[in-house]
Amino acid sequence: MAASSEILENTFYMELGKDSVNFEPVSKMTSVYFDDANLQVFTVRLGGATGVTVKGPTERGNMTFRMEDKGKIESIKFSPDLRVLALQRSQTTVEFINFIEGMDSMEYSQACKGKTTRILGFCWTGLNEILFVTDHGLELYQVIAEKRTLKLIRTHSAAINWFVYLPGSAVVLLSTGTLGNVLLPFFIKSGNLVKAPKFEVDIPLIPKPAKLCLLERDVSLAVIYGQLHVIVLRQQQRVSSQSSQQSRVSGHSTAEVCLYQLHRESPARKTDVLRLELSGRFAVNIVDNLLIVHHQASKTSMLFDIKLATDSDGYVNYHYPVCVPMSIKPFLLSRGSASSLVLNEPAEIFCDLYSSNWVVFQPNVIIDAKLGCLWFIELTLQPLINLMHNKLQLIHFLLQRRDSKMTILSVCRLVLTPTQAAVSNSATMATDSQQVMQGPVPCLEAQKLTSEITSPTSVLSSLALGTQQCTLRDIANIFDKLNYVYKSYLDSKNTPQAPDLNNYVVVDQSDLYTHVLSLFVDDEEITHNYKFVVSVVMEYIRSLNQHHIQVQHYLYELIINTLVRNGCFYQLHQMMQYHVLSDSKPLACLLLSLESVYPPAHQLALDMLKRVTTANEEIIEVLLSTNQLLPALRFVRSVGQVDQLSARKFLEAAMNTKDDMLFYTVFKFFEQRNLRLRGKPDFPKGEHCESFARHFESVFGADALGQPPSA
Repeated sequence: MAASSEILENTFYMELGKDSVNFEPVSKMTSVYFDDANLQVFTVRLGGATGVTVKGPTERGNMTFRMEDKGKIESIKFSPDLRVLALQRSQTTVEFINFIEGMDSMEYSQACKGKTTRILGFCWTGLNEILFVTDHGLELYQVIAEKRTLKLIRTHSAAINWFVYLPGSAVVLLSTGTLGNVLLPFFIKSGNLVKAPKFEVDIPLIPKPAKLCLLERDVSLAVIYGQLHVIVLRQQQRVSSQSSQQSRVSGHSTAEVCLYQLHRESPARKTDVLRLELSGRFAVNIVDNLLIVHHQASKTSMLFDIKLATDSDGYVNYHYPVCVPMSIKPFLLSRGSASSLVLNEPAEIFCDLYSSNWVVFQPNVIIDAKLGCLWFIELTLQPLINLMHNKLQLIHFLLQRRDSKMTILSVCRLVLTPTQAAVSNSATMATDSQQVMQGPVPCLEAQKLTSEITSPTSVLSSLALGTQQCTLRDIANIFDKLNYVYKSYLDSKNTPQAPDLNNYVVVDQSDLYTHVLSLFVDDEEITHNYKFVVSVVMEYIRSLNQHHIQVQHYLYELIINTLVRNGCFYQLHQMMQYHVLSDSKPLACLLLSLESVYPPAHQLALDMLKRVTTANEEIIEVLLSTNQLLPALRFVRSVGQVDQLSARKFLEAAMNTKDDMLFYTVFKFFEQRNLRLRGKPDFPKGEHCESFARHFESVFGADALGQPPSA
């Protein structure tokens, strides 16, 4: 039971970040506001008369000040540089306070244009630019803090229902029309309002009489994989078999999330639909280009990746959760940040997840004003290894996540680890083309979904499925996926037109060798199945060659060492003879070291060094080390390096053999070279060969010096 609890503890792939922001909870005396641009929480007590506290994730924006209570505050936000505070207390005016050198005692204000116009909200679009969104249009102002005044820069007239704003991209989306489903995007840049083409969001069921259907709470803006998207949550009416309007209304209602890709020059187009197959209250966060859809009723969250393979009708891609929906990891809340706790209660309590008090902001912010907590939701990748059964899809998923390299390497280790069935039937496994991996999580009914998520047995079963070993074909596909990104990364260094891989994690040869293949080869449970080991490494080498990536010598060494360890010298000889393993100096040196266990390896190494063409020095050293002096001299003559040869090295080797005739032959070889180069057989003093000349004279006599070699 304890083991099961520990496993379940490690299955949560979402959690509330530890770097939370604690603030004074909302109460009758205290109001709480959030600025999603600066990520600041404002707690205002009694309209500011008894204090305003500003807190954020960093110390930079934290401050406390007081201001005069002039009525209820609708919105309050600092400029990006925290030099000017803007606050709205009425529907027609926004007030400003300078914080250039401390808090300015004098306030100034700006009213919107038009007697019947009311301000829906405002947002800072630059250090000294602020946008008023009214029910009659847009008003862009320049804030001149030193003069405590504002200057109108641009306006645009339109009947607006509501708006959403994305701070990082300076994009505002306006809702127009009776139904509210005609959306009008504006890009704000350098004091200009750049209007993009309007577009219409589908409404599942239009009421009669017509009224506002698309609400602000169901629409958000986000950047996903570098592209601007409009995220629309809509309740989709499931129609029963009868076609009457009455049955349409009474049909079971489910929800879906629609993504519209936003463009500057053309109308936004619906590109993706997330199938939720549930109804109720939802909220959406964006974490690392993933969409997390929270469902309050089941207290679970679903994970979507629009880059994964999916169903499509040719126009729209339809997505299901990438794995089983799960709850956010239980979060312990300290007593100091919860106002409801009293002294005799525990120091920590579990936070009420998916509370009705939660408010979600883009991209990854969750606020519980009653508890006085702001969290940043985070993704934990390791649990997904066992929850996503399709390992090739998992690799594609992980390649686009931040800091995922070690998780990718963990997946590679996992897919190479054989189960008992695989070990006993390795030949079948190596040739089996059937996919062991499962497909995407299918759509599930709400009741079934809830029961599966809350059942420990189902989670443990899912983990068991996720630990199955992949077939050799699937492993090859995984290697191809890794090396495609690896090759594109290498090309991008030299080719500006190469694919943009800023979102991808690169796993190179050294990573896979150090963290996967070397451990895999040394695994005692796998070493007896050496054929599979060799097949895996050969597949990786095949993939590297296919993507035109130069294979590093240490990968070949893995194969050679595995074959030698298992006495497969014939297979090794065949691989070398047919150039399955590419030639290199380190590989030749490894072959030389195998001469004691496999003598033909010596000649294989020499042949390889000869093919390398830049290893002449190494070949000479190898021949000298085995006292093959005459073959060494013949090789030097064949490559035309006689004139650069060190006579002392050869004469010393010849004398050490204690073979007088061999010494005589080598000595005469160099005498002939001296005669050809300098016109006399004597060795120059710089070569330090006097001792060898004396030895020659003592053995063969002084008359033999300088004479042509005898036939």
